[in-house]
Amino acid sequence: MIETIDPGDVILTRKPHACGGSEWTVTRTGADIKMRCNTCGHVVMLDRERFLRRRKAVIRRGPASQIGQTEEHP
Repeated sequence: MIETIDPGDVILTRKPHACGGSEWTVTRTGADIKMRCNTCGHVVMLDRERFLRRRKAVIRRGPASQIGQTEEHP
């Protein structure tokens, strides 16, 4: 299963940023992923392959990830 990354998702990185923070918010997706450090506000753009290697987990899904998801009724 391919996990999608959407703007607004909060991710945890494998190594902490120089400021000590490991949580980042995704601000743009495409061929490159743009994300902002939740501790110091530093903005970084990584190509998708490098981003997928450096992320550890998705902490919270953003509002864009929840569009189109509906509850199933039995």
